[in-house]
Amino acid sequence: MEPRERPALRKGNNVKLIIAAIKPFKLEEVREALTSIGVRGMMVTEIKGFGSQSGHTEIYRGAEYAVNFVPKVKIEIVVSAAMADQVVETIQSTAKTDKIGDGKIFVLDVAQAVRVRTGETDDDAL
Repeated sequence: MEPRERPALRKGNNVKLIIAAIKPFKLEEVREALTSIGVRGMMVTEIKGFGSQSGHTEIYRGAEYAVNFVPKVKIEIVVSAAMADQVVETIQSTAKTDKIGDGKIFVLDVAQAVRVRTGETDDDAL
């Protein structure tokens, strides 16, 4: 049995989704850095999560309680594959504080992108 061949990529089909969870106070700095390298749009969501730091304890009205989820901001950006590494490096260098909880970045392949208004697809839809 022959190994399956990968279908040839059509022009504009090589698109990546970059998802980054960062500290909220870094959002504006990251947005400015991404805009300066040519990122033209992003989606931002306030989220809560935990990783290595596993939350922390706080005191409220004299009682100590566990905060199991830490506030973060999720940034979602769709860019051409050629730009993906630069976007990741920009987010990493800008969001970094050298303290635990700086966040994570994930890069995924996008099967299809469509601009609703015009019907443009893939790279042209960005």
